[in-house]
Amino acid sequence: MDISRGQTAYRALALQSQCRGINACDDKEARASIGAAIDRVDRQIGASLAFLGRDVRLVVLPEYLLTGFPMGEPIDVWARKAALDPGGPEYEALAAVAAAHDVYLAVSAYETDAHFPGLYFQASTIHSPAGECVLRYRRLHSMYSPTPYDVWDQYLDIYGPDAVLPVARTPIGALAAIASEEILYPELARALALRGAEVFVHSSAEAGSPQPTPKDVAKVARAVENLAYVVSANTGGHVGTDIPAASTDGLSKIVGFTGHVLAEAGSGESMVANAELDLAALRRYRARPGMGNLLARVKTALWADEYARHDVERPHSWNGAVPERRYFADRHAAALERLRAAGVLS
Repeated sequence: MDISRGQTAYRALALQSQCRGINACDDKEARASIGAAIDRVDRQIGASLAFLGRDVRLVVLPEYLLTGFPMGEPIDVWARKAALDPGGPEYEALAAVAAAHDVYLAVSAYETDAHFPGLYFQASTIHSPAGECVLRYRRLHSMYSPTPYDVWDQYLDIYGPDAVLPVARTPIGALAAIASEEILYPELARALALRGAEVFVHSSAEAGSPQPTPKDVAKVARAVENLAYVVSANTGGHVGTDIPAASTDGLSKIVGFTGHVLAEAGSGESMVANAELDLAALRRYRARPGMGNLLARVKTALWADEYARHDVERPHSWNGAVPERRYFADRHAAALERLRAAGVLS
């Protein structure tokens, strides 16, 4: 299917799959578990496409699917145990899955970077049906893990600003990634939309609840604000740790660009969150004058000036030392103190 030749509709799947944590594994066992998770995804995608149809062109996987998340492990230990090498065998295997099923495959995983030894970043990647990595976004907001903002000057020197907020222009539209809780940050989604993003892939591991949750509300809000599709995949449970398995389960969904939920999965492993994405309709709506065209009504200069007045979480520079976990709590405390000093907090 070639969007550039006028075929502007296809199906997307937010695959709700179970996450198996590797926290109790040694390094060798962890690598074996990651490989087994990729094999499971391969089989689940194949079975889902056989049922749903071959017009599924985009598959989004949940956050933490390959490894789970760190639970107190030192940063360099988790980097060694759980992080993928950007040029390593696990990414090669994921690229092969995308190619085998002729889909764009969106994955969230921890990964290393040779420029920052001992650190890891949480990366959202998209591999094309040709097996090419067409997008690599590294999470910018994280309470307990390193981000590019923690090595900001060096990161920009190495990769440049476009790598910080990437948008992949593909035959299935302009794709961008939002990681997990970052769906709560409207600035990120808006910046990506202003760079042309039409479809947000959102890998998540979030609390499942019959009540509206902050992330679930935000999925609809980000779609409406930016006139964009949101394809959000949550885990179908999290095993391998003492955390109750169903704490992060359900709510995988696809949200249309006017905020309508097009499909939503219940609890457990599921392919139910699949729906058609109509890029032609999205593009017509974005080009249509009117009150509903929020993207064309953004007062960018106003907000640039206002944001420049405030000093909250500051960027940091890499000094070659791997920080201890307490660094993140100290950073947060410093931001709170600045807010108090500015009178934002009483």
